[in-house]
Amino acid sequence: MEPQSHFDETRTDMNSWGRHRSVEPVLMDTAQVAAMLNMSTSWVYREASKLGVKGYKLGRGRNAKVLYKRSEIFKWLEQQKIH
Repeated sequence: MEPQSHFDETRTDMNSWGRHRSVEPVLMDTAQVAAMLNMSTSWVYREASKLGVKGYKLGRGRNAKVLYKRSEIFKWLEQQKIH
């Protein structure tokens, strides 16, 4: 069984009426953000606070995982449009 990707795929949940609905992930890790923006992970770590994007650190030390709100990434990206 392959691990599920929370970036490229959505999962389907059943709501209370038995209909399927698609659930988008709320958080993205640094590698997912970097891939989406076509930038390096080091760029994301370095620039995130300058962009107004706050990370959520899970764990401690070097192996702590930093996650970002998907909505904040898309909001920032929308602001970068050339008018």
